[in-house]
Amino acid sequence: MNLADLPHAVAPDPAAVQRPRLTQARADLTREVSVVDESGQTRAIRIPAERDLTVYVDKRELVTLMTLGAHPEWLVLGYLLNQRLVGGVHDIESITVDWDVGAAAVVTRAGIDRIEERTARRVVTTGCGQGSVFGGLMDDVDRIVLPPQATLRQSQLYDIVNTIRLHDSTYKTAGSVHACALFVNEDLQLFVEDVGRHNAVDTIAGWMALQRPLPAGEKVFYTTGRLTSEMVIKSAQMGVPVVISRSGITEMGLHVAQRVGLCAVGRATHRRFLCFSHPQRIVFDDPPPPAA
Repeated sequence: MNLADLPHAVAPDPAAVQRPRLTQARADLTREVSVVDESGQTRAIRIPAERDLTVYVDKRELVTLMTLGAHPEWLVLGYLLNQRLVGGVHDIESITVDWDVGAAAVVTRAGIDRIEERTARRVVTTGCGQGSVFGGLMDDVDRIVLPPQATLRQSQLYDIVNTIRLHDSTYKTAGSVHACALFVNEDLQLFVEDVGRHNAVDTIAGWMALQRPLPAGEKVFYTTGRLTSEMVIKSAQMGVPVVISRSGITEMGLHVAQRVGLCAVGRATHRRFLCFSHPQRIVFDDPPPPAA
């Protein structure tokens, strides 16, 4: 399914911001390969089509991202936003992706101030595919302000987990990818898969930056990967007060979530979950029956 065809996607508002020009480069998300199974039989399966995308900002090489390439322009935009290299979409004039050369050319409107200094220090994170962030990982964390009254009902949390379980995905056909999704309350807005969860969250951040205000309600972020400090910081920077993971949380991820007021929910499968931080954001309206 093309992400742009999702029924819940919100149409961009051209008048809201000075929007960058974006190409619409596409690439096959999977490719067919031959394997030999446990019976010695040869058969064909599909695997994720991982590819490299080198990002150039104003003709200066910045980083190479390993990605499926579903929506590379959103990925690049979200990456620049989450790295705090640009302040918003108004700073970008254009993003041009060319898969023939595996490159994304970003043209800014006024350059990036102190880009050499700001990208000199790189922190290699625990993200799948080895993610990285520029500068201090905790820089500006204390400036993040999340909606203080935002809550999520337990029944909505169950609906979110079930929506992800039933969603058609590359993982079901090829495996080896992570998924991230943005919800407003229990309503799916965007579902993204990539070889690393950091790419998926950056793609969602880029998409969000191009939208007019989302529907009224609380933003909820879902990821199949673990909640590391990088994932928690990026979610908080996107203004998301509740994050749900199928996996667990790291110590630094928990520290950041507690610090910024983010409700981190892990081990969320079927009707079970663990709330690691700020449980006051969960309204327990659908508790499971007592154990026998």
